[in-house]
Amino acid sequence: MAGPLEGIRVIEVNRVVPGTYCTMMLADMGADVIRVDMPGDHQSEDGLGSMDPKVARTVASHFVDRNKKSVTLNLKEVGAQEALKRLSDTADVLVEGFRPGVMERLGADYDTLSRRNPKLVYCSLSGFGQDGPYRDFPAHDINYISLAGILGLLGKKGEAPTIPLNIIGDYAGATMHGVVGVLLALLSRERSGEGQHVDVSYLDSSIALLSAAPNMWDYFENDHLASGDGMFSGDYAYYTSYQTKDKKWLSIGCTEPWLWHNFCDAVGRSDLKSAAFKRNHFHDPGGAVQSAAREEVAKIMITKTRDEWFELLTKADVCVGKINDVDEVFRDPQVVHREMILETEHPVAGTIRQPGIPIKLSKTPGVVHAFPPYAGEHTEEILTSLGYGRDEIKNLRKEGIV
Repeated sequence: MAGPLEGIRVIEVNRVVPGTYCTMMLADMGADVIRVDMPGDHQSEDGLGSMDPKVARTVASHFVDRNKKSVTLNLKEVGAQEALKRLSDTADVLVEGFRPGVMERLGADYDTLSRRNPKLVYCSLSGFGQDGPYRDFPAHDINYISLAGILGLLGKKGEAPTIPLNIIGDYAGATMHGVVGVLLALLSRERSGEGQHVDVSYLDSSIALLSAAPNMWDYFENDHLASGDGMFSGDYAYYTSYQTKDKKWLSIGCTEPWLWHNFCDAVGRSDLKSAAFKRNHFHDPGGAVQSAAREEVAKIMITKTRDEWFELLTKADVCVGKINDVDEVFRDPQVVHREMILETEHPVAGTIRQPGIPIKLSKTPGVVHAFPPYAGEHTEEILTSLGYGRDEIKNLRKEGIV
């Protein structure tokens, strides 16, 4: 069965994982994704069979490159830049993840490539976007979420902020907004016949994510300055974590009063129902009522194991979650049932585990059909399709261009 993006060719010119993850999501849904690699990155001119099994495992385990092809081009060379131009002529989408100005120096900026291919959707993922006073600054996830106001809301008041994994600015931010931007531009192209530039900033997308959080609503409505206290801070008895008898942890997330009432009934403490959510909990500290309720619940939770509580509370219609370690995640029956862990046999590297496809489409589902390629695995195939002859490709290799 053809995927929803079957027939869409995507070129990836990128050296950081958020952009690679973006194109993987497109590849999982059937897009023909060609990744441009630098010569020498886990390259094998003799094919997969000649690779050391450890190297092959490193390549195969880099799941964000699954379902893609790889061509090696040394883009510092004019000959490689010409090959990229010819490749972009055949493309529907190009995704690049460099600082603004880099692609222009390589002769592959949006203006240059769109003149050759007006239907091209060109997606740039950069820290601060293609314009503005911060445009050329270097930064990483921690910097984006600092500037976006997210980091200042995490952790206990008066203490250093709790630094989350780089899933906010990098992946929830740039990756996901990049995918959405590409799909919107492709939809627009269906109507207009023209491509366009998709400019995604890690900072912009981080701000957008924070703005959707409930404790920001009061800021936009009433100019009330959001803080890290409030109902999602862990200070409220109904939305926090508790240690259990076996020294493991359980999360409770009963923000709706009726769900908290279910919890209180399930643990035999109807007197704690008065600690249920109230409107001002979006931004006010928990106070004495919440502190007392948390202490009482903590004493109750320590009387059973994590799994015993999970079974009891799910049956009582309570929002509850085991705080799993990574290995427990991929053995969880829900995760296994939803095929969010996949095991496949690689011809050289052996059994490879990777996450499944999170978007489940009923008629055109995504498919994992190919392992990540080694760098340059498809160079000859792709250059041949662009009109390069065998001797020409041989010379390009000799000159270090591919």
